[in-house]
Amino acid sequence: MILGSAFDIIEHCGVPRFVFTNFPLGNPCGKPYDLQMQRAVVAAGIKLLEDARAPRTTVTLPFLWSEDDTWRDRYMEVRIDDAARLAALGEARRAERLRHRLAEDSHTE
Repeated sequence: MILGSAFDIIEHCGVPRFVFTNFPLGNPCGKPYDLQMQRAVVAAGIKLLEDARAPRTTVTLPFLWSEDDTWRDRYMEVRIDDAARLAALGEARRAERLRHRLAEDSHTE
């Protein structure tokens, strides 16, 4: 079962069970920190596993990312005034991941 947002791609692949959410790529279960939405999406996926009676069954969920579709125009947009801030966030994230990897490696030795 796939939880996904790229309807045309996933349908073309012919997956056995597909729960479609019309959300930005990388967010198939909903908005970050919106646990109620995320749980509802996962519950719909489990229900599809239980209820689907035929291959290539697709369920489209009614959830909205926002009240309008303006997010589509801004999705993945990096404005020049955001570039330095985003670069700093990326560097901080990479440093955090490295710290975690080093900590894990020290536990396995």
